[in-house]
Amino acid sequence: MDIEFNKNEDALKQLCFQLKSRHAKVALGGGEKAIAKQHEKGKLTARERIQYLIDDASDFLEIAAFAGEGMYQEYGGCPSGGVIAGIGYVKGRQCMIVANDATVKAGAWFPITAKKNLRAQEIALENRLPVIYLVDSAGVFLPMQDEIFPDKEHFGRMFRNNAIMSSEGIVQISAIMGSCVAGGAYLPIMSDEAMIVEGTGSIFLAGSYLVKAAIGETIDNETLGGATTHSEISGVTDYKFETDQECLDHIRNIFDKMGDTPKAGFNRVASAQPKLDPKEIYGILPQDRVKPYDMMDIILRLVDNSEFEPYKDLYGQSLICGLARIDGWAVGIVANQRKIVKSKKGEMQMGGVIYSDSADKAARFIMNCNQKKIPLLFLQDVSGFMVGSKAEHGGIIKDGAKLVNAMSNSVVPKFTIIVGNSYGAGNYAMCGKAYDPRLIYAWPTAQLAVMSGASAAKTLLQIQVASLKAKGEEITPEAEKELLDKITARYNEQLSPYYAAARLWVDGIIDPLETRKVISMGIEAANHAPITKPFNVGVIQT
Repeated sequence: MDIEFNKNEDALKQLCFQLKSRHAKVALGGGEKAIAKQHEKGKLTARERIQYLIDDASDFLEIAAFAGEGMYQEYGGCPSGGVIAGIGYVKGRQCMIVANDATVKAGAWFPITAKKNLRAQEIALENRLPVIYLVDSAGVFLPMQDEIFPDKEHFGRMFRNNAIMSSEGIVQISAIMGSCVAGGAYLPIMSDEAMIVEGTGSIFLAGSYLVKAAIGETIDNETLGGATTHSEISGVTDYKFETDQECLDHIRNIFDKMGDTPKAGFNRVASAQPKLDPKEIYGILPQDRVKPYDMMDIILRLVDNSEFEPYKDLYGQSLICGLARIDGWAVGIVANQRKIVKSKKGEMQMGGVIYSDSADKAARFIMNCNQKKIPLLFLQDVSGFMVGSKAEHGGIIKDGAKLVNAMSNSVVPKFTIIVGNSYGAGNYAMCGKAYDPRLIYAWPTAQLAVMSGASAAKTLLQIQVASLKAKGEEITPEAEKELLDKITARYNEQLSPYYAAARLWVDGIIDPLETRKVISMGIEAANHAPITKPFNVGVIQT
């Protein structure tokens, strides 16, 4: 192995170490003191509840662990958006689990909390996964109520989703394990079954202080909406338990007796590990994102037996298309080729750029995968579409539109992994978040933006300098460099995968070695949802 491989390996391993360290920090939620207070009340934390609930040694695919990262600092932050969500297994059955983290502002809802809850419900609805809500929340975070309460994608959308999922036969089970107040009280009661923990669980539309202010009645919270009240008097809850553990045991018992559901029928055989060592990805992926590399070297370390069946491999070579298996699941892969290739006309094509012939090939491949009912995996390391007179005269917009059309209308499930660059319209064509991938995850090497940091900074600098000159102001070379450095630093911060993950532009950041797990669990989830819509691309310019 050469020195370049070793440098790349060191750099990516360091990024993965930082990833684990940052995740360990957000996993503490509101911190060790807040965790201790939960334990003093006889309560488990949100993460402890999930670990107790899921099957022994089962995989848990966390969704949006870095939601809220670096946001709401004026309020002390909101680690993981104040809620833990992810796909796990209960009694062997895959499900979505959503647990309020009471160590973060008593589980109050920030704007990002609502967005994360809605994303979890979206995943459950798309894949017809049962949902378990572990409720422990003080309700809307009042200082930001105007950003969470009234709009379509705000707090109330969650209860609408409860109703839609129920009507479609998607099982929802709720456990009230702490506070559950105001509008939030509808969530567990709109579920199929609701249970409550005695002494810690409570549910009411208005707490004792608000009741006193509103109607003058003096009453304590336990009598108003505690476990005894709702299990023996109002009938709001179905079951009452003394401890968190007993409550979670009962959820497991419910899942143990649930009937099976129809499947989509995606093809799966016995799983096989890649023959080529996946750990070599660390050294293959260049530290310098401008340097070319062969994306096939990455693919062959992700797929079963390192076997890949290429589609039109001599045509449109700036995109790799082909069939493979991941953990036994058949999958169609569309990936940006990052090495410099020679076109059918003998012209050299830059890596990571989508050309007309590549877009045409990928569109056709996506149609074929829909015809054969094969899920799609997009591996993004894309700078955008080719520009310039030759590309424009060759119909790059038409061919790009063809690719976007086929990808947008795909009815088989789509999954996206952002390996490196994800710039401009390339993000769109390669199934960015706006195009409904069932799951979208980023490696620590990912960058998401309209264009690269260097290009954007120079463009923004030109705009600002021109604006100053229009006002009759001159700028010295030193001041111009200082302005460029400032713009570059700000833009580079926004390029970070953590910036994207904080805002749920991606579902999470993963070590490259976790990619097979994400795709396998994603396809398994998607297999719960039979395809009922016919594939139709509408009008395509040819």
